[in-house]
Amino acid sequence: MKKLITCLSLPILLAACSSNSKTDFVKPVDLQHHHWVLSEIDGKEVVKNAMGSVPDLEISENMQSNGNAGCNGFHGQAEINKDTGQFRINKMGMTMKLCPGDAMKTERIVASTLSAWSNIDLTKETLKLSSKEHTLTYTLRDWVN
Repeated sequence: MKKLITCLSLPILLAACSSNSKTDFVKPVDLQHHHWVLSEIDGKEVVKNAMGSVPDLEISENMQSNGNAGCNGFHGQAEINKDTGQFRINKMGMTMKLCPGDAMKTERIVASTLSAWSNIDLTKETLKLSSKEHTLTYTLRDWVN
């Protein structure tokens, strides 16, 4: 009887110990149909630029993304790596206006972070994307409540 209990409990125990962390990844449905406004870059507050705008990010149906990187608009195909859970916007296209002041610096940071694989930390109110160089923190600002 002891052998039977051991034989039956061993597979259950092994299955419990080998948790699949892939189920903890942010899923596309968690990101779709939301609008975020950039609130921090590397822990420093983001303020409106000389044109009165703040970078933002929208992810719509089928992970299509668009927004403002600091001065110029961008669009592309957002994706989540199924093996690592990381996020990026693939083949990001941007307008090419010359931007005054710190807007170009902000734009380079935002564009490089969004187009590289970044770790995601998603809460009810924030989306944090961390690449090797920078961390972008977005605050949820959906258009409709």
